[in-house]
Amino acid sequence: MKTLQLVILTFLSITIFSCKGEKKEATDQENTNETVKTSTKEEEETKTIAFKLEPKSDSKVSGQVTFTESEGMVNMVAEITGLSEGEHAIHIHEKADCSSADGKSTGGHWNPTMEPHGKWGAKEGYHKGDIGNLKADADGNASITFATNDWCIGCDDAKKNIVGKAIIVHQGIDDFTSQPSGAAGTRVSCGGIIQ
Repeated sequence: MKTLQLVILTFLSITIFSCKGEKKEATDQENTNETVKTSTKEEEETKTIAFKLEPKSDSKVSGQVTFTESEGMVNMVAEITGLSEGEHAIHIHEKADCSSADGKSTGGHWNPTMEPHGKWGAKEGYHKGDIGNLKADADGNASITFATNDWCIGCDDAKKNIVGKAIIVHQGIDDFTSQPSGAAGTRVSCGGIIQ
């Protein structure tokens, strides 16, 4: 009888220790999976640049622009005030230099691929800075949201990197055909894209 009790007790002990070992092994595996997920999330970095637009050419046009890059896409949101009612061109220009009173210190449209000026996505070609037009209401307020994977914030690709460029808002409309800049007229607001 004692032998039977001893055999049963031994069997129960082996079973209990065996289960604890499996549970520990499963816990270690879960911890490893969590670590992998965490490092993957860390690689998906979000970059943001926000700046103000200042009036140029004796205008009262100002605003705020935010660029956010996440998962290979750059999203631009611009909120602008002080415009005349109607459409106005908005572009990325070559240099983040808003020092001149007329905004011309920013140079021409940002065009790293040496394409003709045109509407974004046109098969005939377009500048990487050819954002397009935005529409101001009767109070002079306008906003635009624009997203593309053709831009990046601070990457090593000179054909995509928007850092060191400027946002210019024009008094007129971009006609998408006149060369080299769409006949958009006076530069009424400027902001440098600086990291």
